[in-house]
Amino acid sequence: MQIIYEDADIVVCVKPARVLSTDEPGGMPDLVRQELGTQDIRTVHRLDRVVSGLMVLARSAAAASELSRQIREGKFQKEYLAVVHGVPQVSQGTYADLLLRNKAERKTYVVQEPEKGAQEAILDYRVLGVREGMSRVQITLRTGRTHQIRAQFSSRNLPLVGDRKYSLLEDDCEIALWSHYLGFMHPKTGKPMEFRLEPPPVYPWNLV
Repeated sequence: MQIIYEDADIVVCVKPARVLSTDEPGGMPDLVRQELGTQDIRTVHRLDRVVSGLMVLARSAAAASELSRQIREGKFQKEYLAVVHGVPQVSQGTYADLLLRNKAERKTYVVQEPEKGAQEAILDYRVLGVREGMSRVQITLRTGRTHQIRAQFSSRNLPLVGDRKYSLLEDDCEIALWSHYLGFMHPKTGKPMEFRLEPPPVYPWNLV
């Protein structure tokens, strides 16, 4: 378990791919409890099981409540890095869609017309580099829908490298989606907290 920062109220760590962010055996709270030898570890935000990168967990009910409030009020900032197949039409922009979750398929789809269950999804992106038909993209979420990044990019024929759910391409790697930046106010002191971490230099991150 890679711990980036810890104090009496929060723990910032790196979630490995294929580890659940939810509180169950083998999930991130369970692993952090084992690492730190403490029982009160609480999830306040989620990453998809296949996604890696920065994650913050609370060490008390009060800290979890305050961080959850910041998330609800849009004061908790999250940025991701991704590598996608193809090149976006413009190097910087915003994707705004309606997303509909299919629970039976456990997939999220972009729909063209409002319908029951459809939710607005907005993200901002910026292309950081292009090489060998792939683009490295920085993504800032304005909303936090399930599989939002994966579904929105895939709907534009820009599937994430390594995505076995939203891409028909066969990539020999984990999904190239990394939680790169977290910004929030410390739940006790109110001090601004910022954390950034680059993905490991392995395929496809080492190409673009």
